[in-house]
Amino acid sequence: MAGDDRRASSSERRSAALAIDGGRPSRPPVLRRLMLLGPAFVAAIAYVDPGNFATNFSAGSTYGYLLLWVIVAANLMAMLIQSLSAKLGLATGQNLCELSRQEFRRPVVWGLWAQAEVVAMATDIAEVIGGAIALNLLFGLPLLHGGIITGVVAFALLGLHTRGQRRFEVAVGGLFAVIVIGFLVDLARVDVDAPALASGLVPGFAGTESVLLATGILGATVMPHVIYLHSALTQSRSGGRSTPVRLRLRYQRVDVVVAMGLAGFVNISMLVIAAALFHVPDGDGAGTRESLESVHSGLVGIDGFAALAFALALLASGLASSGVGTLSGQVVLQGYLRRRVPLVLRRALTLAPALTVLALGVDPTQALVLSQVVLSFGIPFALVPLVMFTRRVDLMGDLVNRRTTTVVAALAATVIIALNGFLLVQVLTGGTG
Repeated sequence: MAGDDRRASSSERRSAALAIDGGRPSRPPVLRRLMLLGPAFVAAIAYVDPGNFATNFSAGSTYGYLLLWVIVAANLMAMLIQSLSAKLGLATGQNLCELSRQEFRRPVVWGLWAQAEVVAMATDIAEVIGGAIALNLLFGLPLLHGGIITGVVAFALLGLHTRGQRRFEVAVGGLFAVIVIGFLVDLARVDVDAPALASGLVPGFAGTESVLLATGILGATVMPHVIYLHSALTQSRSGGRSTPVRLRLRYQRVDVVVAMGLAGFVNISMLVIAAALFHVPDGDGAGTRESLESVHSGLVGIDGFAALAFALALLASGLASSGVGTLSGQVVLQGYLRRRVPLVLRRALTLAPALTVLALGVDPTQALVLSQVVLSFGIPFALVPLVMFTRRVDLMGDLVNRRTTTVVAALAATVIIALNGFLLVQVLTGGTG
């Protein structure tokens, strides 16, 4: 019996390899399996975008290691959420937006589309500003000029997707590698306070301002637009009928764990570096929030190579995340409304608010943090439908959520909604001042 199981398992793997490779068993087994990976690395770019730089460095410089637990919790939530999104695309052959259009009434669909477009604009503000700051740090370019260049280069990157999803994934994966290596270099050059780091894993806040930053961290880490996008990317990972769906799901889980684990490392590194360089332990946190420019200056004081690594990581983040964000916008528009617009027009519409912010001279780091708070308010509108759909056996078949998975995902959504509600009350009553 066990021998039959082993033979069946081996047969399934051979069938999967043939399907992945288009029926040609010419590629090495490891390469064939790697072909199933990639979507999570595209999604992971959104978890290390310039908005993360702003919120994580602000949190570390202002509160030291206090909000480290928020980053860890947000990253665990991201792993769960992106796994559900990937599974939805594999099980149904549709993305989250398409299923929402199918299952909800038209007014609800239009409302979901409208908020998703606002989220897309807030996303682009963070990404374009981040790229502009990086170009300013590297070459001294004015922020507005850097923003325009970031938008144009990101559009060129997105053009790779029209020539095949794999090329786009490889390009984005390369930029992701630049970010990871950059923070490996920087983290190795600062002194980490191990006891303080350990204490930061204990949940706690230090006033309303820390709740604002925590909400921004959630908005920067759990990104609504890639919840939509990930389900769309895995639609093309069907592998044909001969590929066992459980095998595809297994590889997608590996994809998510590796990609989100690396993104979590980067986010934790940001906060740790800021805490080590800028936090005053005996201070009250007031006035200690550092801009990305001052973070770069602080790294220059340690090591010029560390500062270069930071600037290059920020540039890679801005370019890659801007391309990913525009692609997500296409998925949203086509999924909810069955409409497509030329990529040039789409890029211009989402780029305009970011360039306006730069042209008006708004503090870029503050604009980044506030854009992440806007994103946090968009999370429930993606997360609640995701949980609803993945718990339905009529949609998911054998890949339907276990009850425990649904409960944990619902709890994550509840926590995010509660934090946003608290923040909204504080803003309306002037409590954040």
